[in-house]
Amino acid sequence: MRIVGGKYRGKKLWAPAGRDVRPTSERAREAIFNILYSHLGGEYGEMNLLDVFAGTGAFGLEAMSRGFKEITFVDVDIEPVQKNVKMFVSEKNKLKIIKADATRLPRARQKFDIVFMDAPYASDLTQKALQQILSQGWLKEKSLCIVEIRQDENWELPNEFELVDERVYGLARVLFLFLK
Repeated sequence: MRIVGGKYRGKKLWAPAGRDVRPTSERAREAIFNILYSHLGGEYGEMNLLDVFAGTGAFGLEAMSRGFKEITFVDVDIEPVQKNVKMFVSEKNKLKIIKADATRLPRARQKFDIVFMDAPYASDLTQKALQQILSQGWLKEKSLCIVEIRQDENWELPNEFELVDERVYGLARVLFLFLK
């Protein structure tokens, strides 16, 4: 697993053995950032990203490599993301880690432009976490939420969001949601 674009393109990331952590594939990350680039024009310097169910932090670190202002990672098991964040010493002021259950988040201390969520597939955690993010004030107005679920997973779009794009990459289905 490696960073696929930006300043740290090609830098290898650490991933634990086994299936407890399932990082978003390089192919899917590249495609998601291509879509973001086409919608946002690559103007990420003032944007901050919340990586929920961060795992290894691959998605958030990809965002950092591509110029996002600040990345915050949320997970109950922060060891994998901590190992990877330590490899980016010069970027430490841009990277924050919160050890928390995404379905029981505290009130937000800051609001985010973009949220990426990749919960364990078929766990029903995505809906709960998205509701927590909304109710606890983690989103700026008109935020973009990128939600990765299993391709065949049933998922109900919350009323607060508009589905603006949907893509399939192997087993993954990626939904792009704008906060109304």
